Amino acid sequence: MFIPIAKPIIGDLEKKYVLEVMESGIIAQGPVTRKLEEKFEEACEVKHAIAVSSGTTALIAALLAHDIGPGDEVITTPFSFMATATSIIFTGATPVFVDIEEDTYNIDASQIESAITEKTKAILPVHLYGHPCDMDVIMDIAEKNNLVVIEDSAQALSAKYKNRPAGSFGTGCFSLYATKNITSGEGGMITTNSDSVADKCRLIRNHGMKERNKHEMIGYNFRTSDMCAAIGVAQMEKRNDFQEKRTNNAKYLSENLKGVEIPITRSECVHAWHQYTIRISEDQNDAIEKLKSDEVGAAVFYPKPMYAHPCIQEKISAKYSLSVAEKACREVLQIPVHPLLNESDLERIVSAVCKLN
Repeated sequence: MFIPIAKPIIGDLEKKYVLEVMESGIIAQGPVTRKLEEKFEEACEVKHAIAVSSGTTALIAALLAHDIGPGDEVITTPFSFMATATSIIFTGATPVFVDIEEDTYNIDASQIESAITEKTKAILPVHLYGHPCDMDVIMDIAEKNNLVVIEDSAQALSAKYKNRPAGSFGTGCFSLYATKNITSGEGGMITTNSDSVADKCRLIRNHGMKERNKHEMIGYNFRTSDMCAAIGVAQMEKRNDFQEKRTNNAKYLSENLKGVEIPITRSECVHAWHQYTIRISEDQNDAIEKLKSDEVGAAVFYPKPMYAHPCIQEKISAKYSLSVAEKACREVLQIPVHPLLNESDLERIVSAVCKLN
């Protein structure tokens, strides 16, 4: 049987909670959405969690809540899903890319200060694949230069840096897309300890309204629904079990894979293992086909840096050539690590991967 790279886990509890919402008659944003927010506040150890319609709208709302817009620059990584850059562009601001670390694939914090200009308003690190960025250095740079930090934590629920959850340092943005560690089908979450940022995010997601037909600012429909939130609540109740399985699966892979470069976890970090990423010496597409022939799913999620996409090039004036990111784009490969894997699956994955190169 084919082992997919990712697979949502929807069980009886999710179905039960969704049915309860449908029977309640409150199917748009309501009390179940608030329950999901409370579970995120607890998990991320923050004062506020604001549910939105996606990880992308979480980023957009967070940027707008910090008054980021035309003329501003936001420093970020070139090695991420496109929403990281396009959310910045949506606000009218400009993404500024700096290279990544060779081992974690995260933004290289040592290069951030050299990219700061008088237009810089924020730093937007991405906790890629579930490994936290070097947040002490990033927060120190931000404080010294009076910059906002917005954490793209889309893949990092349950990740920690020095015992602090991802999304608790600056303004956190999470995705609850179907393949994420925790899903609501579609959805996102903003986390913050700032009362004012939380208030603005709530206005932005709801057409600028606290009260019906009283628009305090320009806003949008970034709301989620109680039906989606019901799935998320059930998933959050299983979060620790899911995470333990991901961690154990990653440990097995790391202990048994040969002939490829395996991912690292820095000593001060807890990895969320959204993806298990290896580096290979052969062509990625050839490797994917070989694994597919052994009925093992694999993927290359970011085959080029964000700045290499023509639609991004149209929006930025700078020309980038960031060697570490470009090398990673050519060499990395994601293999299954999700909680549905059993011992036989893990053995098959190891056997198939060890035949590469």
